[in-house]
Amino acid sequence: MNDATARNQGLWGPVVLLGRLCFALVFVIGTVGHFNGQDLAYAVQAGVPMARIMVPLSGAIAVLGGLSILLGYKAKIGGWLIVLFLIGVTPVMHNFWAVTGAARMMQMTNFYKNLSMLGGAFLISQFGAGPWSLDALAASKRSTPAPTSAATAAR
Repeated sequence: MNDATARNQGLWGPVVLLGRLCFALVFVIGTVGHFNGQDLAYAVQAGVPMARIMVPLSGAIAVLGGLSILLGYKAKIGGWLIVLFLIGVTPVMHNFWAVTGAARMMQMTNFYKNLSMLGGAFLISQFGAGPWSLDALAASKRSTPAPTSAATAAR
């Protein structure tokens, strides 16, 4: 099935929505540790500068970006927020080149996982949220012409 066929059969909207849901949940749910102290302790141990500020700030960026993408509201901006989060966090928290043994493999896996999510965030920052989103709903309302009255139409 090609892209045009999928769109015509109505698959594009639900598939993109499911993709946004799967992508965004990592950032919406996965950042709880940024606010309960769990990730702060890890960041301090990893030598993150100004960890007491940077961990909650990065958590807020990830949650805002994730919610934006999940809801499809200003999703391109949400994509850029996730790009910012991942570019800041990935090399600092998953520096596999600085560890050995099993920790190296775990950090390398997380590094490449984040790299793949970075690719997804770049795509969202360019293509937006798709047809089943608040962005699409707002765009359709802007493009719908205002109804004209019979008196206006007769002029």
